[in-house]
Amino acid sequence: MIKQVLIIVLISLSFCINAQNEDLRDERKNEIGLSVSDLLNGAYQFQYERMIGDHISVGLGIGFKGDNGLIRLSGLDTDKIQTGDLTYSGFKFVPAVRYYLNSTTKYSMDGFYFGAYTKYSNYKSDLDGLYTDDAGDDFIVEFDADISVLSVGFMAGYKWAISDRFSINFLIVGPGAGFHNYEIENKRDLPDEFYEDLNNALDQYSLFDFIDADFKFSEVKGKTTFTAPAFRYGITLGYSF
Repeated sequence: MIKQVLIIVLISLSFCINAQNEDLRDERKNEIGLSVSDLLNGAYQFQYERMIGDHISVGLGIGFKGDNGLIRLSGLDTDKIQTGDLTYSGFKFVPAVRYYLNSTTKYSMDGFYFGAYTKYSNYKSDLDGLYTDDAGDDFIVEFDADISVLSVGFMAGYKWAISDRFSINFLIVGPGAGFHNYEIENKRDLPDEFYEDLNNALDQYSLFDFIDADFKFSEVKGKTTFTAPAFRYGITLGYSF
């Protein structure tokens, strides 16, 4: 009799534990997060994710970046042209969808996952410095740039549940394609020879290898579009509710 009672109690406890786990999966359908890796580059990216199925979630990331950060492009430094470091500031939106593998999920949104994303970024930048022509005359250099990029791609990662509410998301890989649109405007009067010297100097930057060969800095506005590989990775601290 006692043995039968113990069996009934154990079965009841098992059902209770399973019910609690199911409740956790049902209740924890929302998550907010902060990208820790973006902070290193002076950017703040906030994320919201919601479970819409047993293993599927949708999310949206919104990021803002100031001029400061660890990633900088060194300025031009030639015999004729000297500029400051190239910095940029702006915002980005990142919609995404994820599928979590059930065998690695403890709560509702954790474990290994794969998915797809779209990212739209818009940044402002400038190129300021000094130009010295062949006659030894100095000219102030001032260009403004408007850069927009639309990227699409796939991603895979692992979200580690450090408790029933807190998690650390490791976005391991996110390959894709980026469609770039650059618009650059000259704000100063400069001699014609400057533009040839500037374009020759920019040939040293691998970034400009992606730009259409017909694009050149000029005395007015210049526009170009090109496609380049896109990559996503990062670490995000999340809180589910």
